[in-house]
Amino acid sequence: MSNNDTPKLQKNLSGSVISSINEQSKEGFKYYLRKIGSGTETSKSLSRQESSVALNLILNSKATPAQIGAFMIAHRIRRPEPQELAGMLDTYKELGPKLISKKNQLRPLCFGMPFDGRNKTSPIYPLTFLILLANKQPLVLHGGKRMPTKYGVTSQELFQALGLNLSGLSLMQVQSGFHENDFAFIYQPDHFPIADSLISYRDEIGKRPPIASMELLWTAHQGEHLLVSGFVHPPTEDRAWQCLQIVGEASAITIKGLEGSTDLPISRTCIASFTKQGKRHRLILHPRDYDCYGEDIKWQSIDSWRDHAFDALNNKGALVKALNWNAGVYLWLSGASKTLQEGINQSKLSIASGIVKQTLSALISWKESIDN
Repeated sequence: MSNNDTPKLQKNLSGSVISSINEQSKEGFKYYLRKIGSGTETSKSLSRQESSVALNLILNSKATPAQIGAFMIAHRIRRPEPQELAGMLDTYKELGPKLISKKNQLRPLCFGMPFDGRNKTSPIYPLTFLILLANKQPLVLHGGKRMPTKYGVTSQELFQALGLNLSGLSLMQVQSGFHENDFAFIYQPDHFPIADSLISYRDEIGKRPPIASMELLWTAHQGEHLLVSGFVHPPTEDRAWQCLQIVGEASAITIKGLEGSTDLPISRTCIASFTKQGKRHRLILHPRDYDCYGEDIKWQSIDSWRDHAFDALNNKGALVKALNWNAGVYLWLSGASKTLQEGINQSKLSIASGIVKQTLSALISWKESIDN
């Protein structure tokens, strides 16, 4: 590894560290492995710059498979710190795909959900997205194939079940589609293959590595946007907010969603946080207060979900109440409606008018025009 290979962020580190990194790659990576993997008494956290360089080396295959696996499990045991997640985000933003909004396009909502999918509750977000798109709200989403440790149903599979195949697009086609349709799906196998190459390690170590936590906070979109990220446990949310503050993410929402997703439950009180004028505010929402309380529908199969989904688009069935709740909340939080109740009413009207089904049909026709 030559001096020219040293990542830009490494310039702020001490000369001794730089010298270590400039040795043969696998020897240089040992510095990071020793630092976080030396046990409970002597291990140390990485700085933002060190974390960025470590992930850069991993993604560019400058560390051996044994080193990568050891690093991931050691980092998992220690738990990543906010500045370490920030460093990982720096590397993803540097090496990953990039999208931009066109002039006068509304600020997009950029969603971060677990890449390993869902296997307990029926996802609502594909239908929520269609309502948001029908109301001219731009969206950016990313995901991948089924992956460890959960192997749950993925975004790609859910949209495919609705007739919309979002795989096989070039990044240029995704960018063009974002400008045309206000919707962009970054599919990791197609658009970030060096990140996709790490999936096998998740299976081999049997645990989600810290990269999985960082993925919830990453978006390919550059410029002004509203980041929406799911979480499960309060400590995870606190760490996420500290990381977002470090990287200067100006506008964000965190949701205690179903299975760590951004889907709001209707069976219990919803907990979220958002930024306003640079400060974090807690948001407690009660679906019962808006006549949206009910059962969160269990996941059964992709065929069963498809039937429920199309029923909801026809304003009937088990998912309608959850759909109006989720779409109403996001229409309100995005600024498309002035109040939550107005957002729920707007969602109901969108479904009843048929514009949501028209939005899906337009997206399907757009993709088919590319495939043909």
